[in-house]
Amino acid sequence: MKKQPITLVLDRLRSAYNTGNIFRIAEAIGATEIIACGYTPAPPHPKLEKTAMGTDTMVPCRQFATSLEAVEQLRCEGFAQILAVESMPDSTLAWEFDYKFPLALVLGNEALGITEETIVACDATISLPMFGQKASINVGNCAAAVVYAIIAKSGEQS
Repeated sequence: MKKQPITLVLDRLRSAYNTGNIFRIAEAIGATEIIACGYTPAPPHPKLEKTAMGTDTMVPCRQFATSLEAVEQLRCEGFAQILAVESMPDSTLAWEFDYKFPLALVLGNEALGITEETIVACDATISLPMFGQKASINVGNCAAAVVYAIIAKSGEQS
């Protein structure tokens, strides 16, 4: 199974602990980079450093004022797909989507999700199934489940 280029775009995450967790996930899968948008905590940040356990110095990180600006820049850089990870009526389950690389995934605010203009600018939305009343999981847990579904799916296609 070969490593695929994946960038994680974090749209206005509130929690430095969630962001640090996502840095660990990004490092574990060999992600290309993390893009912190809006008020998403970015290195150097003491709470992020604690949760990231050193991965905040290992995974490249850029910052943009908005996730829309980040998506527009990634388009200019030639990304094959930019996907919003969001539960929506027309979302495709993460393990059923056909991925193209380089790939960017936009992950949204813990309470507000991804901004509407960014969702519109993405190529599609992917999601995890939600069966409970809350229909919500932690953004770091979501990131892990989605990126490993992508790795499994791309391994099938190698």
